[in-house]
Amino acid sequence: MTLPPNLAGRLSLAIYQGATALITPILPWHLKRRQNGGKEHANRWREKIGHAGQPRPKGQLIWINAVGLGEVMALRGLIAALHAARPELHFLVTSSTLASAETFEKNLPPRTLHQFLPLDTPRYNRRFLDHWQPNLALWSEQDIWPGLVIQTARRQIPQALINLRMAPASFRRKRLVRLLFRTLYQKFDFISAQDAQSAAAVAELSQRQNIQIGGSLKPHCPPLAYSPAAQQEFLGEAGQRPIWLAASCHAADEDVALQVQRQLVEQGGSHLLILAPRFPDRRAEILAKLSGLNHAQRSRGEAPNAQTQVYLADTFSEMGLWYACSNHALIGGSFCTVEGHNPWEALQLGCSVMHGPRVANFAADYAALNAAQAAIQAPGPDALYAALQAPAARGLAGFERLQSEYRAQLDDLTRQLLERLRP
Repeated sequence: MTLPPNLAGRLSLAIYQGATALITPILPWHLKRRQNGGKEHANRWREKIGHAGQPRPKGQLIWINAVGLGEVMALRGLIAALHAARPELHFLVTSSTLASAETFEKNLPPRTLHQFLPLDTPRYNRRFLDHWQPNLALWSEQDIWPGLVIQTARRQIPQALINLRMAPASFRRKRLVRLLFRTLYQKFDFISAQDAQSAAAVAELSQRQNIQIGGSLKPHCPPLAYSPAAQQEFLGEAGQRPIWLAASCHAADEDVALQVQRQLVEQGGSHLLILAPRFPDRRAEILAKLSGLNHAQRSRGEAPNAQTQVYLADTFSEMGLWYACSNHALIGGSFCTVEGHNPWEALQLGCSVMHGPRVANFAADYAALNAAQAAIQAPGPDALYAALQAPAARGLAGFERLQSEYRAQLDDLTRQLLERLRP
């Protein structure tokens, strides 16, 4: 016997919620173990079981969820636009990772609070919604909590799925449980995708045809925060010479960057390379690669000097400083299976952008930037070496032109979301 699709979807959700209810008693123990291992916030881990860390502000509140560091930071431009349109609104941003919380709190938009998203169990979700009572719920990119979507819908809180990006591999996984996702996507009042491929994927899964294409939120973000005094101090210590950055780098990106830096050194160049790894806890692995290069390490409190050839920026939440100090940035994840990181943050701080050949996560962004001559693709070390010889301000005019073109998309998204705000 084959169940009707709607009934099969509801049954899948019921099974999911029943399973999460069963494991609820062991989740605090699990979080405490992670906290003891440094994987959860020492003082805020209880937010993940629905306990609010701050009071709810009075007035209308928009709750926006994104999972990790890049997704959360991309929300800042949208929040600024919503605030400009309705200055009295308050915003609650939730995320799941420790790095996202630490970095976002140093770059908080106006009238915005941050909390960790509760684990997706009925008890924790009720506790979260009872406290925050949002007037509109926004889910950004593609990760959604099924239980929390359903409980939010039951309270008749409008929900929108925005900035959706769905890679082919993710689409194939979701198709295996498409009846579940069809039921979930039907709970959203509005869905906006970054590109045509993502829009087509969610249209098939949801059986909805009114999916909008609104582009990425990342070009609209304000520059990352940094201290001008710290910038001047670092530049004074490093000396008057070219500085370039490997930003949010992974092992393969570091290997290419270090090969180029060694070539620069051998040819008598005075360049300083700042290595800012995506995961600073890889510092021991990275230090092992620096044999023969004069280096200093941020986490040890070491400053560069005129002889330093590589500076290991192995700390969190200082990427704004490193972009502000650098002439050029190689954006990490573009020489490995990670498939790229955000290129817009560098340009927003006047730092020219270079990238490797693997940028599937930001394919539309890099295509637009390359077409506007606002970024350079460097397939390997030789091309990267050549790109470093270009003027430091390369690409900034093309970047500003793109920002202006994309502004209409952000204005339209802002309008549509405010129309759905519950009184």
